Amino acid sequence: MSTHHTFQLKKLKAGFFCLFLLIYLNCPALAQRGWKAGTARVNITPSTNMWMAGFASRTKPAEGKMHDLWAKALAMEDAQGKRVLLITSDLLGFPKSVSDRIRNAIQTKYKLQRSQVMLNSSHTHSGPVIGNALSDIYLFGADQAKLVEQYSSELEAKVTDLAGKALADLEPAELFVQNGVTRFQVNRRNNNAGLLPWVSDLNGPNDYAVPVIKVQTPKGKLKAVAFGYACHPTVLSGNLYSADYPGFAMLELEKTYPGATALFFQGAGADQNPLPRGTEALAKQYGKELAAAVERVLEEDMKKLAPTITTAYAEVRLPFTNLPDEAKLTQLATNGVEGYPRRWAARMLAKVKNNEPRDKDYPYPVEVWKLGDQPVIGLGGELVVDYSIRLKEIFGLDAFVMGYCNDVMSYIPSSRILREGGYEGNMACMVYGLPTAWSPETETIILQEVIKLAKEAQIPLRPVVL
Repeated sequence: MSTHHTFQLKKLKAGFFCLFLLIYLNCPALAQRGWKAGTARVNITPSTNMWMAGFASRTKPAEGKMHDLWAKALAMEDAQGKRVLLITSDLLGFPKSVSDRIRNAIQTKYKLQRSQVMLNSSHTHSGPVIGNALSDIYLFGADQAKLVEQYSSELEAKVTDLAGKALADLEPAELFVQNGVTRFQVNRRNNNAGLLPWVSDLNGPNDYAVPVIKVQTPKGKLKAVAFGYACHPTVLSGNLYSADYPGFAMLELEKTYPGATALFFQGAGADQNPLPRGTEALAKQYGKELAAAVERVLEEDMKKLAPTITTAYAEVRLPFTNLPDEAKLTQLATNGVEGYPRRWAARMLAKVKNNEPRDKDYPYPVEVWKLGDQPVIGLGGELVVDYSIRLKEIFGLDAFVMGYCNDVMSYIPSSRILREGGYEGNMACMVYGLPTAWSPETETIILQEVIKLAKEAQIPLRPVVL
């Protein structure tokens, strides 16, 4: 073959290679794709002064804001095109009716199943009342009830639209995970807040982990950081809208990393309080402590996630314990503790007298994700810390455990707390308007369902050897 022909053949091969490379790089079916991620946010601060959620002691609506409230979304897509959506919010919690409508709308508009959407609330006690949650503790009239109805409807539309914006923002990304640590949570069942200044040895159980998901562009710019902590946002109890310490943590991180979106998700903090508490300065302090814990993780080596997603979701029926009869309800309605316990008893008594059915169980949401090899477990309700401890014993200390996901229907006590009683075990059902307390089987049923779904999501058991 002549030199000329050899040269022409090389040019032809080079041309074919360039054409193949162009097709390869622009065809998802051929190219080895990595992660994509997208973010969005929407301001959910009420435009008027509404009744605020969380404290039965409030006697008037909000009087302004300390800072804005937000709902934020992080969309993630793996190499095969499977997507998940984490939505966080500066709210007490999504009740089932509101959550169901939002997730149904997301499924209709964006084709994401329930296993692909996780709605988490920070549980701030300085946000607005939404839906019909905790109706027995709020003493407001028809005007405020109308505001709650209007706001809830607007919220559903905003969060649904937020999901679409996050999905539209999907772009190549890298994902990393790691746990940090901070220690301002205090177990409120086992420590007297009033005696705290004189106590040198706090009692647990506790979970001080700060789970962190870092999302960065292929060039290394921070796009988003999702982080959590297991502690009630109850530093503040006044009448100004606020996201409490999580809000200050997010503000701090977004100031430190301009252009990045900071999202906070609540953990199993139902029996954990920030102590001491009561002032804006303390809320800022805890926010800065949490932000510092996240910054430390971001600056160290983090585990890089392979671009794979598996998910599983179910609603398991959680049984209630024995329903109180008419005589017991009559006694509670007339001679029981004043306030919401009597109102709850009177409402339940009316149901009995009118032969209205009372629920014997509840559809409890359990959701499991596997991002790369990272287990993420999302459970409904006000989840006590025992669940996080137990699930980490089963799936490994690096597992991320979220409470307040998809439906906040009441406290979810462990078997230990149900035996001990107290507010989280006995009284919380009244606060949330449930017919009675949970069955002693509650913890076992939930853990068994998580293990079942983890198997579906291909998450291995990694028992902790003590």
